[in-house]
Amino acid sequence: MVSIRDVAKEAGVAISTVSKVLNNYPYVSESTKKKVTEAVERLNFVPNQVAAALSSKRSGRIALLLKLNMKTQAIDEIDMQYISGALGMAREKQLDCITVFYSVIEKMNLEEMTRYFTSQSISGIVIFGMDNDDKVLQKLIESQTFKIVVVDNPYVNENTSAIGIDHYQAQYDVAWKTISENTGNKILYIAGMRNSFVTEEKIRAMEDLSKKKKLKLFIRNGDFSELKARNIALRYAKNKDIVVCGSDLMAIGAMKALMDMDIFRPVCGFDGIILMGYVGKQMNTVKQDFANVSAEAVCELNRLLSGSTGRNVRLPHKLVRMKYEDIIC
Repeated sequence: MVSIRDVAKEAGVAISTVSKVLNNYPYVSESTKKKVTEAVERLNFVPNQVAAALSSKRSGRIALLLKLNMKTQAIDEIDMQYISGALGMAREKQLDCITVFYSVIEKMNLEEMTRYFTSQSISGIVIFGMDNDDKVLQKLIESQTFKIVVVDNPYVNENTSAIGIDHYQAQYDVAWKTISENTGNKILYIAGMRNSFVTEEKIRAMEDLSKKKKLKLFIRNGDFSELKARNIALRYAKNKDIVVCGSDLMAIGAMKALMDMDIFRPVCGFDGIILMGYVGKQMNTVKQDFANVSAEAVCELNRLLSGSTGRNVRLPHKLVRMKYEDIIC
């Protein structure tokens, strides 16, 4: 039987080089690829990938692709919860799991990105934080080369599932709760990133709510930045009755601005992060269980790896008021 050692000898390269070529490892020269490929063909070498898979105690290797929030100096609690929940479910499903940060692959084209994940022996990917400008990731999904689960985005095909809460309904619910508990109809809405599917859904919810309840809606983008939300509130909140924010970090920034101006306006957020309990003012927010979201994403990816087809999975949300007493331990 022809071995990888025989191929390396025939091609005049190292065994590790043959492995890199066979696994589409990036940054291997075209001339080296050609030598290895020709040697494989001459020797009729077939990599025993089936045997390798059977000898493994795990059922697959997956990647968590995360885009870190650079808009705050606070620890990114959401990403930490994502990682924790995903690793726990990966252990349960016997999936080998690695974390890849978006900065590693953001300048790659589709071919380079495919080679990168293939070189890491990745069979499935969970994508967090994808926005509408991530065109190469969209092409990766469309290529269906890997089984993929996208968190908080609507992409679904035979090999791709979407998972997350209903952001439209959640934004509608928390905004209406806050508005109905207070007086006034002039609403300042501090939205997230312009290129985000989630932001588009939340803005649509606010526009529909304002039409239904005859509200005067004023929208500004805070880009999920505590500082930018603070500056928006400093400039516009005095002339508004209620401040609705597309994230808790922005709600914290807005609330701190109101406190500095020594005026009161009801503020609500979105996410349910622990930091909300330390603000000193209780605010309505949408509580997402991010660890559970990522655990369910890994569970869904395992379902795809087992041969099932992609689907849209909706997870529940609830409205809460974050209190300091509820978060200390």
